Amino acid sequence: MKEKIHAKFKARFGAEGIFYASAGRINLIGEHTDYNGGFVFPGAIDKGIMAEIKLNGTDKVRAYSVDLDDYAEFGFNEEDAPKASWARYVFGVCREIIKRGGSLKGFDTAFAGDVPLGAGMSSSAALESTFAFALNDIFSLGIDKFELARIGQSTEHNYCGVMCGIMDQFASVFGKEGSLMRLDCRSMEYKYYPFHPKGYKLVLLDSVVKHELASSAYNKRRQSCETAAKAMGVEFLRDADMDMLNAVKDRISAEDYKRAEYVIGEKQRVLDVCDALERDDYETVGARMYETHYGMSKLYEVSCEELDFLNDIAKKCGVTGSRVMGGGFGGCTINLVKDELYDTFIETAKAEFTAKFGHEPKVYPVVISNGARKL
Repeated sequence: MKEKIHAKFKARFGAEGIFYASAGRINLIGEHTDYNGGFVFPGAIDKGIMAEIKLNGTDKVRAYSVDLDDYAEFGFNEEDAPKASWARYVFGVCREIIKRGGSLKGFDTAFAGDVPLGAGMSSSAALESTFAFALNDIFSLGIDKFELARIGQSTEHNYCGVMCGIMDQFASVFGKEGSLMRLDCRSMEYKYYPFHPKGYKLVLLDSVVKHELASSAYNKRRQSCETAAKAMGVEFLRDADMDMLNAVKDRISAEDYKRAEYVIGEKQRVLDVCDALERDDYETVGARMYETHYGMSKLYEVSCEELDFLNDIAKKCGVTGSRVMGGGFGGCTINLVKDELYDTFIETAKAEFTAKFGHEPKVYPVVISNGARKL
C-alpha cells in the first residue's frame, strides 16, 4: 500500500513526504453501552488508512484519494469546505484543530486504505485519526491523544453529520498491538488487557447487508434507555441494576424494560470478559459473546435474519464465541474460532449463507494491531 500511495503522490506532487497511518477497529463486547455511560471493549486492527503528507508552502490543502481516484483542493476557512464527502473528513480535522488554537499551513497528501467500507470497522475514524495524529506531529501542536480522538469525533458531528460516540476514534488513536482496551465511556478512564488467544483466530463475517432502519431505530433505542434511566432516578443505565429495573417495571413500557434489561446485562458481560482475559479464559469470553448476541437479537432487537443465521451456523460448528458487531441491522458477526475448526466453519458459513441469501458473506480475519503512528 505504501508503494502504491507513494507512486501517486510523486506523480501528482513531484516530491516525497512523511508517512502516517491509523487503524480500523473491532469491538469484542460492549455494544450500545457508550451512550448509556457504560464500558466498551475495542481494539485496533491490522487494516487501516495510510497517508503521505508534505508541506507545500501555500495556504491550501491539496488532497488525493488513491482508492477513489479523486482530487480536492481547499483552504482552512469554514466557507472553504469541499463538496466530496471523503475530503470533508480531512477538512473537518483541520477545522477542529484550528478551533482548538492550532496553527496549520498548506500541505499535499495522498492516502489509501484497506479497511472494508460499510463492514462496521470504522474506516472514517481511521481516516480522521491518521490526519489528526499527522498534523499534530508535523506542526508540533502538543495535542494529547484524548483530544486527538475528540477531534475525530467532532469532525463526524460537525462536518459529516454523524452523531457518533467516542469509541471508534479512541480505538484508532490508542490501539496497541496484542491488547484490547476497556474504555469507561463516562469517566474516559481506560485500561489495556492482553489479547493473544493462542489456538484461536478472530474473524469477521460480513453479511454484506445494511437494513435502512438503522438511524431511526438507533435513536428510538436511545430514547428507551433514557426513559428507563429516568424512571429509576439515575442519569445513565450504567448506574442501574436488575432489582432497580424490576422495581419500576409497571411504570415503563414492556419495550423500554427489554431495552434496559439488555444494557444492564451487557455492562456485566464486559466486566466478565475483562476478568476472563486476565486468566486467558477464552471459553468464558466466547460464552459472553453468545449472550450478547442473544440480547441484541431478542431484547434490543437490532439484529436481522442474516446475522442471526450466521450466529446459528457458528454455534452449530462449535465456534467458541460469536455475536453481531456494531449497531446492528446488518454488517458483521465477530467470531472467536479454534484453529482446528476455522476452515470448516468458513466453508460451512459460505455455503449455507449463499444457499439461503444468494450471496457469499465476506471473510475478514483480523489481528489486533497498533493505532495512529508515524511510519
